[in-house]
Amino acid sequence: MSGSRAGRPHAVAGVLAALLLFQSLGWAQVPVPELKARVTDLTGTLSAQQSAALEEKLRAFEQRKGSQIAVLLVPTTEPEDIADFGIRVADAWKLGRKGIDDGAILIIAKNDRRMRIEVGYGLEGVLTDAVSRRIIEEDIAPRFRAGDFAGGIDAAVDRMMRVVDGEPLPEPAPRWTGSPGIGDFLPLLFFIVLVPAFILRRIFGRVGGSLGTGALVGGVAWVLTKALGLAIVLGLIGFVGAMVLGALGGPRGWSSHR
Repeated sequence: MSGSRAGRPHAVAGVLAALLLFQSLGWAQVPVPELKARVTDLTGTLSAQQSAALEEKLRAFEQRKGSQIAVLLVPTTEPEDIADFGIRVADAWKLGRKGIDDGAILIIAKNDRRMRIEVGYGLEGVLTDAVSRRIIEEDIAPRFRAGDFAGGIDAAVDRMMRVVDGEPLPEPAPRWTGSPGIGDFLPLLFFIVLVPAFILRRIFGRVGGSLGTGALVGGVAWVLTKALGLAIVLGLIGFVGAMVLGALGGPRGWSSHR
């Protein structure tokens, strides 16, 4: 019994040491950068012009095809393997359309001389492990060995896009060309203020009817746009407009006086 008790402190110490080692490895993980653009270069390898050109190419491809491709350059992923790091990046960035999962990330650990293409489920049928390996070996590695990092990345992205283009994916969803502005709702605002405002004013009085008009305008704008700020602004405009029309007296044909 005494021997067993004497061994317990050593066992506990061993467990604690293992936990500390595990935690230290976890702390040493390279943090996943925030997704702010399609091209993220933490190594300073690409020039501003090269990054901008690549960003524009990937943006145009996304608008045309719907799939999302991103490029990430980090100095190292050590002590973590690039495959495990790639999974963490994919989980954090969540590229690809919801329900289709058609995103792909070209990851380059420059100092480690390691590369990987992380692919969503929707592209696994075309950007297979074998295809990704060929892209790395045939398009990236030879150019990297020659010191042409921008050329290697550009060639790899071009080939990835060609491969994804051969996959029959759903069409891209229609995109808004811009946020709706007040000018887009002037016809609706004019109609609501001119017509219902006089009815509400006759029922609830000048102030009450104007408040009702403003609420009606703001409510309709909210339903159509889901933009709270725009709805509030339009509601205020509707209220002021109804007050002004009330002061003017409105169309005479709507008056109850003889």
